[in-house]
Amino acid sequence: MTDAAIHSDSPALLKVHKQKDGNKVIKLSGNWTLRNMAMAPLLRHKLQKLAGDQTMQWDMHAVNVLDSGTALVLWQDWGERMPATLRIRPEHQHLFERWQSRQLKLIEPEPKSSRSLLISRYLQRTIGSFWLQLLDLVMLLGQLAFDIAYLLRRPRAVPWPEISGTIYEAGVRALGITALVGFLIGIVLSYLSALQLKLFGAEIYIIDILGLSVIRELGPLLAAILVAGRSGSAMTAQIGIMRVTEELDALSAMGISHSMRLILPKVAALAISMPLLSVWTSAMALIGGMVSAQNTLDISYQQFFLKLPDVVPLLNVFIGLGKSVVFGLMIALIACHFGFRIQPNTESLGYETTNSVVAAITVVIMVDAVFAILFMNVGMP
Repeated sequence: MTDAAIHSDSPALLKVHKQKDGNKVIKLSGNWTLRNMAMAPLLRHKLQKLAGDQTMQWDMHAVNVLDSGTALVLWQDWGERMPATLRIRPEHQHLFERWQSRQLKLIEPEPKSSRSLLISRYLQRTIGSFWLQLLDLVMLLGQLAFDIAYLLRRPRAVPWPEISGTIYEAGVRALGITALVGFLIGIVLSYLSALQLKLFGAEIYIIDILGLSVIRELGPLLAAILVAGRSGSAMTAQIGIMRVTEELDALSAMGISHSMRLILPKVAALAISMPLLSVWTSAMALIGGMVSAQNTLDISYQQFFLKLPDVVPLLNVFIGLGKSVVFGLMIALIACHFGFRIQPNTESLGYETTNSVVAAITVVIMVDAVFAILFMNVGMP
């Protein structure tokens, strides 16, 4: 057959021949293309009607041209399976084989994994991700140590503007929310404790409970959780936005260290501002507890102030300040770690910011538990 015959604009033809044995053979000829199918709507209707009979025999040996779109139409009319008897050219056979192979993949059952295997794989992925992130944090801490050693030799290179700006954003602007939460927690703690102390006639011990719990535990912990949710998320989002807008690449192109200009100022600022916020939160919590104690137990403000130094040793204040420094260090490192993990898309920005807040709060509580165990018998009256 010549190329002119193959590429000629001959129409798509369909004829039904009856054989001597009574069986019917559907013979297709011509150029079976989507263009010819669209020009002959009755042909498609007839084709669908004949394809419904599974006993029909099909002969496509006289088809000159068959495109993939028309092959899909025939495949769908046949019920997405090949007829029992079909004569077709080898060059047209592969068009149907492609759709047949896809159909087999769809109906092939997926291998069922046991529940224990799925749990094992999930644990492996979780543990692997944990160790990789822990390694990144250790590397971040090591780079921070190198930066500090460098700045000790060259004090003029200390990024004071970035540090002071972060102190203002993470410390000064957090005074309002930490004061409010601390005051309310002091009221709640004092009120609930008063209800129990009244039963035993030990109202005066409300000062002991408030002093030790607030100065040693609640004050630093509340301040750290609020800073992690407020400032930690902002730090992560800031670095993430710099990734999305390619500012990090620009800093690298100019030879500016990411750790020196982004990580170190945040770590230093939180290490400085967290102890101050802890003292501020503890003071507001004690004021709230003092107001509640005066109203519920009739303990005067003067009595509260005079007895507080006697029931709370000064060592508890230093333990709270030391914890706050560690809290600030961990919050800043975690915020920067997840900030640099952000990919240049908005979905990753929201996902890693959420992970940053959750991880920071979890680590703060874990560190607080470690401090409680290590200093169990230290600073007690």
